[in-house]
Amino acid sequence: MKAIAYRQSLPIEHADSLIDIELPTPQATGRDLLVEVRAISVNPVDTKIRRNVAPAEGQAKVIGWDAAGVVRAVGPDVTLFKPGDEVWYAGDLTRAGTNSELHLVDERIVGHKPKNIDFAQAAALPLTTITAWELLFDRLEVSRDASATQGKSLLVIGAAGGVGSILVQLARQLTGLTIIGTASRAETGEWIKQLGAHHVIDHSKPLNEEISRLGLPPVTYVAALNQTDHHWAAIGELVAPQGKVALIDDPAAIDVRTLKRKSVSLHWEFMYTRSMFQTDDIQKQHQLLNDVARLVETGAVKTTLAERYGKINAANLKRAHALIESNTAKGKIVLEGF
Repeated sequence: MKAIAYRQSLPIEHADSLIDIELPTPQATGRDLLVEVRAISVNPVDTKIRRNVAPAEGQAKVIGWDAAGVVRAVGPDVTLFKPGDEVWYAGDLTRAGTNSELHLVDERIVGHKPKNIDFAQAAALPLTTITAWELLFDRLEVSRDASATQGKSLLVIGAAGGVGSILVQLARQLTGLTIIGTASRAETGEWIKQLGAHHVIDHSKPLNEEISRLGLPPVTYVAALNQTDHHWAAIGELVAPQGKVALIDDPAAIDVRTLKRKSVSLHWEFMYTRSMFQTDDIQKQHQLLNDVARLVETGAVKTTLAERYGKINAANLKRAHALIESNTAKGKIVLEGF
């Protein structure tokens, strides 16, 4: 089967940073599905792994953690899917990635693809959807009872990115929170409003001053999706007493004592925790993907696909990695077909 991989960690500009290769066809065992990959999307985690995790000597590493496709075979212990089912998922960081024609994945982290969108539109969503859902409902423990969140607010720092653009939609559709998104350009600010944000502020300016300028009260929940260390002092000022802050990025250093005076709790969201540690509740990812599929089918949640980069091959993946690394991407980049 065709796949895209790398043999050493290199800058994306290098000719061998990603290469086209051929690999044996994998076999489904246990609770695994063998999925024919129809479309993939590219995430910051892809570029981080490529840059920082070298394959074993003489080996090629296949990355990619977003896919939509069709089940071609199932392991003997599979109960949730059958061959022919259309699926979407974000995979498992400890296994081979989705940048291949055929891919093995545990059925418990896979959902049924929304019926009303194509494979490319579906592939844009799983990783960011799982991250946003878990951050909002599992880490921050926001209630899905809209009446319970009336008068409370959510600040999404980096709302135009992949996770932010789905987090804003989920919060608007499933809670009663007042949603404040951050952006630094008119184009991305308008995108965030279209997705459901009530207010947009400029993250190139001090966020606490931007909140005050709008006359908004202290923020109940903060989702810090990027540049957390840069915004940390402002977060400490703008968050409400007994509020909650959740992070997904990798800040170089933050002083958690900033939150002590207000008794603010700090939470981390890493969507691979459940698959990496085979937690007892791993199947929650299957369930939440099915829940979001229904929201997509009713039109409550829209795909965050922004650009189609053509066929799944090394040349096109290099272009996608380069854009992700530039930190200027809006929405998701998708490749489809081999």
